[in-house]
Amino acid sequence: MKRFSRREALGVAVGLAGGVGLASCVHHNQRYVVEPPRRLKRVLVSPERVIRTVAGLRPFRPSGFVVRAENVGGKLLVHNYGHGGGGVTLSWGTAQLAVEQVSSSGLSGSAAVIGCGAVGLATARLLQRHGFDVTIYARDIPPNTTSNVAGASWYPAAVVEAGRRTSRFDAQFERAARLSHRYFQELVGPKYGVHWREQYFLTEELGPEPWDIMLRDLFPGPRQLGPHEHPFPVRYALVDNMMFIEPPVYLAAVLDDFRLAGGRLVVRAFHEARQVAELPEAVVMNCMGLGAKELFRDEELVPDKGQLAILLPQPEVDYATGMSDEIYMFPRQDGILLGGTHERGVSTLEPNAEAERRILAEHRRIFDGMR
Repeated sequence: MKRFSRREALGVAVGLAGGVGLASCVHHNQRYVVEPPRRLKRVLVSPERVIRTVAGLRPFRPSGFVVRAENVGGKLLVHNYGHGGGGVTLSWGTAQLAVEQVSSSGLSGSAAVIGCGAVGLATARLLQRHGFDVTIYARDIPPNTTSNVAGASWYPAAVVEAGRRTSRFDAQFERAARLSHRYFQELVGPKYGVHWREQYFLTEELGPEPWDIMLRDLFPGPRQLGPHEHPFPVRYALVDNMMFIEPPVYLAAVLDDFRLAGGRLVVRAFHEARQVAELPEAVVMNCMGLGAKELFRDEELVPDKGQLAILLPQPEVDYATGMSDEIYMFPRQDGILLGGTHERGVSTLEPNAEAERRILAEHRRIFDGMR
C-alpha cells in the first residue's frame, strides 16, 4: 500500500472529486502573498530534553468515518466513529451531522453518548444545545482518552484510503470539515487552548501543489519560500496558517461546559450490544472510537498507532513545522511535540524506542541546521 506524506495524505483524502468544492478553489499563484521573513527560534532537540513519550491508537476505517442512524431495540442509535487521524479536527462537524440524524427523528428528552473523547464531548454539547438532557457513559474520561494524546492540529489527514473514496464520502467529509472549522474558530483563545499558528512544510522539491484541495480556503495566508528565504536546511518552505488545539486544555474545558449545562458523566464499560439497548435513554450516540469494532462488529475498524516525543516547553517557539505525516513539530504550553508514527494494525501502547530515536534524529537535523 502506498504511503502518503502528511500533505499528500490530505490531498488524497479531500482532493477535488466529482467537482465538489470547485467554487472555493483558487489557483495557488494567485493566492501567494509576499511578507518579510521573521526570525524563528530554534527548537532544542536532544534525548535529555524529552519529558515524556506518549502513544495512542487512532480508530481508522479505510472507507472513512461513519455517521449513520439505526433502530436497535426500539432506540435510535446514531453511530459517529472511525475518524482515523482526524478525530479532534472533525469532531464538531461529524457531531453536527449526527445530531441532525436525531433532529430528523423528532425525538426529544434524554440522550446517552457513549465515549468521552473529542467526538463524544462535541456530540454531547450539541445535543445539549438542542435541548436534550445528556448523560455520557465512558470507560475512560479525560485525561485518559485517546484524544488527550493527539497532536491535534486542525488538519484532517489519515481519514480515508485513497482507493476507497467516493463522491458521497467526499461530500460528507467536506461538510463535516467546514462545520468543524467554524465551531473551532469560536473557541480560539487560552480558555480552550485553541490557537492560530504558522506551519512551515519543508521540502526539497516542489511537486504538485499540495494546497489545491477542496478545503484550501480554510488554510489562509499561504506563502512559498525559496532557498535563502527561510532558515531551514531544505530548499523550500511552504507556509500556511492553521488552528492548533491543546487537548489537555481543550478537553477539560469542554467537559466543564458539559457539566455546567447539567450533563452527567457515568464511568462504565460496555461489553455487549445488549447493554446499550438496556440504557434508559431513547437516543444513544455511539462515539466509542475503536470500541465500536467489538461492540458493533465493525470489522473494518483497525488501530493506527501514533507516537509522540515531547520536549521541555519553549514559549519562544511560536510556529509549527512538518516534513511528512510522521515528521512534524507542534509547540504547546505543556511541551514541544515531535511526531510521529503510523503503525497500522498495531494495538500496543508500549513506546517504540527505535521510532523515538528516528523522530529525535530527524528533528535534530532540521533544527541544528537552522540559519
